[in-house]
Amino acid sequence: MTKRTKVEEIYLASEWKLMWWRFKKNKLAIVGLLVLFVLYVLGIFCEFFAPYNPEKIYSAYVYAPPQRIHFFKDGKLTRPFVYGFKIERDPQTLRRIYKEDPSKVYPIKFFVRGDEYKFWGMWKTNLHFFGVERGTMFLLGTDRMGRDVLSRVLYGARISTTIGLVGVFLSMVLGILIGGISGYYGGWVDNFVQRSIEFIRSIPTIPLWMALAAALPRYWSQVKVYFGITVILSLVGWTGLARVVRSKFLALKEEDYVVAARLAGASEFRVIFKHMLPALTSHLIASVTLAIPGMILGETGLSFLGLGLRSPAISWGVLLQEAQNIRTVALYPWLLSPAFFVIVTVLCFNFVGDGLRDAADPYKT
Repeated sequence: MTKRTKVEEIYLASEWKLMWWRFKKNKLAIVGLLVLFVLYVLGIFCEFFAPYNPEKIYSAYVYAPPQRIHFFKDGKLTRPFVYGFKIERDPQTLRRIYKEDPSKVYPIKFFVRGDEYKFWGMWKTNLHFFGVERGTMFLLGTDRMGRDVLSRVLYGARISTTIGLVGVFLSMVLGILIGGISGYYGGWVDNFVQRSIEFIRSIPTIPLWMALAAALPRYWSQVKVYFGITVILSLVGWTGLARVVRSKFLALKEEDYVVAARLAGASEFRVIFKHMLPALTSHLIASVTLAIPGMILGETGLSFLGLGLRSPAISWGVLLQEAQNIRTVALYPWLLSPAFFVIVTVLCFNFVGDGLRDAADPYKT
């Protein structure tokens, strides 16, 4: 057999393969995808990657600043390590002042034994990806109770990143179902659905979130609150996708292959799911990746305002409650580190969404 030419490969390639080839050309999208993969792995296996128990209190290290990782000692390259703290008191404010103590050297090691945890709530172990065998290691500092901020950020990643996936899945189901019905049947059904969407979109988003979140009972467990917020975000977020699906269905139902399917006696269910929805697949994928950041920001905003998840639950929004006033931010800026992870996650989803949107465009070379 002769080797296929590049033109033949492109001609014979499937739609998904063509999308992947176009997607690979977008370097920002590839970087965003890799960063998101790392963030989700850290969130899924946060017990293993977190150096400490997120609820463990180090009363001697309240508001301790981040410890710098050193690679050189006495001018020589060595194993990464951190210096211990030397604690002093400000004579005027009595505030603790933390300084590096060169006499206390704590080497950073991989696969160390530390705080015991239940991995995914199934089995107990005390193996951590990295840490120090003696002393302390606070790479992102500690909070007002002396808890390790890095460990809490990693635990918060599990909730803050997955709430976007669950919320967008529900929004996608509602958007496709309601938008599809509106576009396919038209008439009074379309008119009723569109007026309902306009009413929902006319309500200010933040007050609507606050009202719906305030309706959640205060005695609910954190698991129930988590799913409650997911449903709230989904109820608000489906309208945009529904309008897109409706406009696509209005155009597709007049296409020759859809009309031919109807004339051949295909059921409405088959026409919609076998002939019309596959034409929207690439667009839906791009829409989902661009909608997830909105869900993440929604959860973060609600939790930051105290209307979403509450302590002892750990999410990026809950962690940002520690930095609600200027004085705290000015004195302990490392408490804003969860905001950095939110920004990176949202940017990466936008990069991936832009890449998928361009890759799904059949007219883009």
